[in-house]
Amino acid sequence: MNARAQAALVLEDGRVFRGAAYGAQGRTLGEAVFCTGMTGYQETLTDPSYHGQIVVQTAPQIGNTGWNDEDDESSKIWVNGYVVRDPARTPSNWRSKRSLDEELVRQGIVGIAEVDTRSLTRHLRELGAMRAGVFSGDALGTVDDMVAEVLASPKMEGADLAGQVTTPKPYVISPSGDVRFRVVALDLGIKSNTPRQMVKRGIEVHVLPSTSTLDELLAVEPDGVFLSNGPGDPATTTHATELTKQVLGREIPLFGICFGNQVLGRALGLDTYKMRYGHRGINIPVIDVATKSVAITAQNHGFALEGEPGQRFESPFGAAQVSHYCANDGAVEGLRAFDVPAFSVQYHPEAAAGPHDAAPLFDDFVSLMEKKA
Repeated sequence: MNARAQAALVLEDGRVFRGAAYGAQGRTLGEAVFCTGMTGYQETLTDPSYHGQIVVQTAPQIGNTGWNDEDDESSKIWVNGYVVRDPARTPSNWRSKRSLDEELVRQGIVGIAEVDTRSLTRHLRELGAMRAGVFSGDALGTVDDMVAEVLASPKMEGADLAGQVTTPKPYVISPSGDVRFRVVALDLGIKSNTPRQMVKRGIEVHVLPSTSTLDELLAVEPDGVFLSNGPGDPATTTHATELTKQVLGREIPLFGICFGNQVLGRALGLDTYKMRYGHRGINIPVIDVATKSVAITAQNHGFALEGEPGQRFESPFGAAQVSHYCANDGAVEGLRAFDVPAFSVQYHPEAAAGPHDAAPLFDDFVSLMEKKA
């Protein structure tokens, strides 16, 4: 491997991790978070939910399968920066078109390799996700100067990011066969595999910008409404929350995932809070309150809804319940309304590269629309 330029990951508490430049050289700022997935780095990098974050991969070897042109979850890489331990010297996969390093350079993503990611992950796990910066090449400066840049960067609390990742104009994805239902998907940072999962079930998906009005939504004459995943602080989603309340008031079947779970929760009167380090990976166990079954899920969130496992509460739209919770820490992982047709989960039933335990939730959405039809 050719010698790489020096690089540094600098945390807001002054901790510095030295390494080698990986991807583009320069400087980047964001919230340092760790992702525990051992596969699916391409999907992680192109997930709009990671916008504003510097992602640390806990798996020690990254890039072994290179980069292909089929697995992107959006039109570009959204992470602010990337941190790995042992990047692949040469990718090896029949679908690979180029190396991960090449793609990071092509898209201008500043990264760092040869970092002790185990130590870094333990640090973030104990002290929490925090602001950070990756500096390499000519952007390397004194520790004091780099820390000052990090401290001058915005925090994730209060960050309104959904508008930065949403589609600029509506588009439609149609099934190849008969259309059973028409769904409006509010794009708060939607992944490509989500409409794909709905299309498989005969759903025509109308993806609308996050700023869409109720009139624009109703003009589609939807059988259901879907609230997508997305980045940022859910407390900033005033418009999406108000739109969700209007949809609930009209009793249109509604399904939300990840960020959409938090938006539905806020529409039902729950508060949200910043987690210490969040849930990010493809191996997170979730318990269904009703069935006691456990699903291994893919997740990416740094905020969560207030509530307790199984908690029932009165909302402006009738009775509701915390329907799912995380087996690791008890965090709220899902909601179900009883008096209006709405439910949501904090995880990703469309998960790519997996797991697929939660995929039947799309069938539950279909069932909800069938009952309302």
